[in-house]
Amino acid sequence: MEKLIARYLPKIVVAPSFAAVLFFVYGFIGWTIWVSMTKSRILPKYDLVGLIQYDKLWATPRWLVAIENLGIFIFLFVAIALVVGLFLAILLDQKVRAEGFIRTTYLYPMALSFIVTGTAWKWILNPGLGIQKVVRDLGFPDFEFGWLVDPEMALYTIVIAGVWQSSGFVMALFLAGLRSVNQEIIKAAMVDGIGPFRIYTGIIIPSLRPVFISAIIVLVHLAIKSFDLVIALTSGGPGYSTDMPATYMYAMAFSRGQLGQASASATIMLMTVCIFIIPYLYSELRQKNA
Repeated sequence: MEKLIARYLPKIVVAPSFAAVLFFVYGFIGWTIWVSMTKSRILPKYDLVGLIQYDKLWATPRWLVAIENLGIFIFLFVAIALVVGLFLAILLDQKVRAEGFIRTTYLYPMALSFIVTGTAWKWILNPGLGIQKVVRDLGFPDFEFGWLVDPEMALYTIVIAGVWQSSGFVMALFLAGLRSVNQEIIKAAMVDGIGPFRIYTGIIIPSLRPVFISAIIVLVHLAIKSFDLVIALTSGGPGYSTDMPATYMYAMAFSRGQLGQASASATIMLMTVCIFIIPYLYSELRQKNA
């Protein structure tokens, strides 16, 4: 009896959590995909009508703007966060004084929620409260920094806030990777007279390929589901200039009463995440089983 309990007790303990995840996560994913193929509006309908909602989605100019904005945001956000994070990691890899304090300082923004980050940067970039007002008060009345209210530049304010929050996390990943590089190879290169710049560009950074892949996957995932940051900073405005798929989905579901459209956009977002996540997981599992 004791052996039987010892055998099945872990499964019994885990079973409620597994059932909850199965229902509330995968169950609702399945429900969303089903609703996306119906004519649901304010209330869900369950009569399948095919891909009508998807055809309507890709014919909607606002959705196309949201997709374009997401593409620009992903490219800039990922690229700048990688560059800044790698640069900070290389500086800290020199084993400077107060490394622990500096590392904690740069990691601290990651502990904040995106809604807090967005609210803080909304104050900083607000022409009437933030950088523009401070500089004008210092005696430069013609200075302008109104990106937050400029439809052409508002998207880049989201990039600034996102990079500020995430670059510290990327720095931590790269710093761990730098500390794991074989020091014997570096010492041999230094003996051969190779300078620090060539050591980093030719030996160390290429060896960080797994770290680059992990960082890119995490950053792309954060970018695709960037809802609270956009809502806190611009609410998708001015106009639709900073609209993203996540904010489009929210507007369709809770403001426009278009549940089918919202479900279709959510399904597209899920598919986009899977495009990045599934190949990464497959390669990782294959390496472990090799």
